[in-house]
Amino acid sequence: MKKNILFMMTIVGSMAIVSCGKLGNLSADNFKATPTPLEAIGGEVPATINGIFPEKYMKKKAVVTVTPVLKYEGGEAVGQSVTFQGEKVEGNGTEISYKVGGTYTMKTNFKYVPAMISSDLYARFDAKLGKKSVSIPEVKIGYGVLATSDLLSQCTITASTAQDAFQRVIEQKQEASIKFLIGQANLRASELSSLSIKDLVNILKEINDMQEERALQSIEVSAYASPDGSYAVNERLAERRQDVSSDYMKKELKKINMEADIDTKFTAEDWEGFQELISKSNLQDKDVILRVLSMYQDPEEREQQIRNMSSVFTEIAEGILPELRRARLIVSYEVIGRSDEQILAQYNQDASVLSLEELIYGSNMLVEDATTRKQWYENIIKLHPNDYRAYNNLAQMAIMENNNSAAQNWLQKAQAINAKAPETNANLAILAIKNNDIANAETCMGKASGSDTFNEILGNLNIAKGNYTQAQQNLSKTNTNSAALAQILCKDYAKAQATLSAIKSPDAITSYLKAILAARTSDTGALKTNLKAAITSDASLKDRAANDLEFAQYKSTIAELVK
Repeated sequence: MKKNILFMMTIVGSMAIVSCGKLGNLSADNFKATPTPLEAIGGEVPATINGIFPEKYMKKKAVVTVTPVLKYEGGEAVGQSVTFQGEKVEGNGTEISYKVGGTYTMKTNFKYVPAMISSDLYARFDAKLGKKSVSIPEVKIGYGVLATSDLLSQCTITASTAQDAFQRVIEQKQEASIKFLIGQANLRASELSSLSIKDLVNILKEINDMQEERALQSIEVSAYASPDGSYAVNERLAERRQDVSSDYMKKELKKINMEADIDTKFTAEDWEGFQELISKSNLQDKDVILRVLSMYQDPEEREQQIRNMSSVFTEIAEGILPELRRARLIVSYEVIGRSDEQILAQYNQDASVLSLEELIYGSNMLVEDATTRKQWYENIIKLHPNDYRAYNNLAQMAIMENNNSAAQNWLQKAQAINAKAPETNANLAILAIKNNDIANAETCMGKASGSDTFNEILGNLNIAKGNYTQAQQNLSKTNTNSAALAQILCKDYAKAQATLSAIKSPDAITSYLKAILAARTSDTGALKTNLKAAITSDASLKDRAANDLEFAQYKSTIAELVK
């Protein structure tokens, strides 16, 4: 019985061997993978595989499914399969002629993981001949992944700071008007006791009493006559109104012992003011009046044409012209805020006295020590809990310290106050890029326009998406590792060299990028110097360098540096 079973197993095994032999093995010569080595782009590893089935290979009842597989230490990634079939198979696969064979192209894509930097690409087969499975050994068709773009994950992105609206010098104007009766130029007590005149006089006193905090720029008196009556009369009348108004201002300045020049001017017939008031009025025929003003330039002709409109002239005489018989008094001055030294002194004495804008300005611009800056922001939150900027700026500091969980916490609080703030959305985009959440990063960047580091963050996002040319444009005005990385990926080596040389605080990644640039430009000396500096600064780069295909042509040099 045992002999019979052994005999049957031998027969079955022989049949299997025969079945395998009917299709035969494929070799690397039957495949070409492009690119070789593969390259990580936008978090993916795309590949194009051109294959050949030799003549008399694809049996007429054969079905062969080809699957690209990228193998790396600890795992493998399986790509998109394509099925091919012989001429007598009814199915959806691509038909291959038995007699002449056939060529094919298949595209695949692998989700990049860092271990793929040291990997091999295989073609794996699932074959049947009729109803029987046939074994075809897998074939190595490519190797490695050039993962230079993945260095983005180790590049620092400058987070966005919410800015202050502090202005040390603010230009101000105080204006008052004195109205006159028709044909008169005398100052009436009712006009001089108006609220606008009182406010103007008080501002002059304030400027005189607070000379360290207020600075007078100019005092202007402009007098007018309405455009009715003869031009000669109106000219004399406007000039008298100018003089009496100027004399009034001089008396007020004398009362407070203030010396200042007064600029004076008069307008005989205020057609400009007339046109403005007509435009803003509810007069039924105002469009006709405005048309008359545009058609006639001569003052007397204008006045006559308007007087001819008897139906509306009474309204003009009662509601428009009295407003033009006036003198405008304008005081221009500057409000001078605290100096940097005064802001710092006041903060140490009693921070609550400072305005919110002074506090934001001081924390952003006057404090260099990180611990002290955090204390300022925390104090601002206590004093002004409903302003998002201190929360955002604490998040900005956390991002720059690679404390992403703290940054997320602060940004959530900032967003609860102002979800549309461009700075908070820009910083949320940075966190999304770090988490390789490209869709969320794009959403956040759509709300980040106007943030101070918008272009830099957008450039980093475009690197993450594989849009290297656009990224280079976004980063053209920044000297950062990310900018140099984009230039290297675009093969713009001259610009990359200039950018790397201009980085103010170079780090291990700066040196590593310099080493890559040296390898690409065949500068062995620079390669050694910079790679050694990179590994000395960050020992974790040793393992990467040992497997990095950027240095494939310098194996002996790399072996010395990483041993």
